[in-house]
Amino acid sequence: MAQETVLVTRKGQVTIPVEHRKKFGIREGMRVVVMDTGDGILIKPIIPLQDLAGIDAGKMAITEMRKKLDAMRAHDRF
Repeated sequence: MAQETVLVTRKGQVTIPVEHRKKFGIREGMRVVVMDTGDGILIKPIIPLQDLAGIDAGKMAITEMRKKLDAMRAHDRF
């Protein structure tokens, strides 16, 4: 496991080293989960919906997919 020392700013911010950002696909604007492990802090990236397109990748724009999903959810309500 790679280990690096980073500086904490007065606002409590830290910079994730570039090697770790590349390895785990963390890009600007992405969200991460911060968990207390009891032994320290674990930071895990949240994978964007677009990256989980699977076999249908490229068949439909994400905005179109969200509209269809919203319509299906609205239709299923009683």
